[in-house]
Amino acid sequence: MASSTSSVLGTRALNRATLARQLLLSRADDMTAGDAVAHLLGLQAQNVKPPYYQLHARLAGFRPEELGRLMEEREVVRMVTMRSTIHTHTVQDALTLRPLVQAARDREVQYFRKGLAGVDLKALAARARGFVEEEPRTMGEIREELLRSWPGADPQSLAVAARCLLPLVQVTPRGVWGRSGQVRLTTLETWAGRSLEEGTEAGTDALVLRYLGAFGPASVKDMQTWAGVTRLREVFERLRPRLATFRDGNGTELFDLPDAPRPDPDTPAPPRFLPEFDNLLLSHADRTRVVPPEFKGLNASGNQSRCVVMVDGFLGGVWAGGGDGITVELFRDTARAVKEEIAAEGEAMLAALGDGPGSVRFGSIRG
Repeated sequence: MASSTSSVLGTRALNRATLARQLLLSRADDMTAGDAVAHLLGLQAQNVKPPYYQLHARLAGFRPEELGRLMEEREVVRMVTMRSTIHTHTVQDALTLRPLVQAARDREVQYFRKGLAGVDLKALAARARGFVEEEPRTMGEIREELLRSWPGADPQSLAVAARCLLPLVQVTPRGVWGRSGQVRLTTLETWAGRSLEEGTEAGTDALVLRYLGAFGPASVKDMQTWAGVTRLREVFERLRPRLATFRDGNGTELFDLPDAPRPDPDTPAPPRFLPEFDNLLLSHADRTRVVPPEFKGLNASGNQSRCVVMVDGFLGGVWAGGGDGITVELFRDTARAVKEEIAAEGEAMLAALGDGPGSVRFGSIRG
């Protein structure tokens, strides 16, 4: 039985613990791309390139071809899971995670019921499944197919319903580094050649433990924010005897794996360049462990998230560009030595993921 504690973890302590779990205090040199995707419980992948940037920031010697190969060999897939957003997952995680978040996807369909008047959702799911399992289809093709059966329905609502009711994956070459391809969809079962695993109590317990291993210490609300699901309190209570407990500076109870790393708050954190929508910044209800309150919202422009620069472990600026150069905008005056470290990290990223050696410029990019 894990021993509980009422110790308070300050913001820097939470920051360093989270960075350690996220492989951002130091790059892992003993972990493959597939292992990292599994450890991180997936990579936010609304756009094609971010998963590659996420792994570059976390793995020593990462080459984009490694993740691309896993995609082509169907060992990792792109699909909608947490928070109704596209993630890159290992196939095994996709098979177990999708059923666990299916209830949230079912609720999402209800927001579109007005456009689905008279539509039998079971019949819609069956019609869409048969269509995409014949061969991968575009979302436009799926809409047109469903409109043949329900011509009076809203086309967008039909497409959303299909996306929510079925575990659809984006097939390659979409998402493969250095290649391009239209979004074409089929079911996870067809693409992977395996069946979805039913959601179970043991499966949910295991997911909570893995979340804490990747994002902890964390509160119940933190995990609910990450997963986009509710009613996880009873799961944490069931696991309480196996967990350590803490409090943050506001008195919120935090849970953690007893033996997980919780580095000294003064542990150095090197600068890191992260892409838009990195899960580091999206996976807690209280994001002050990585986003200083005075910088809240500065990494976004409307609904679009910006690429960010982490300085001393916290959001410190944004960056834009690529290819032969990037521009960095820092949110506060920064010592010359730190800017040199940031520039060196940016140049290393460009060398690995750009078109070769490139320059890092400091200026203003927010509009």
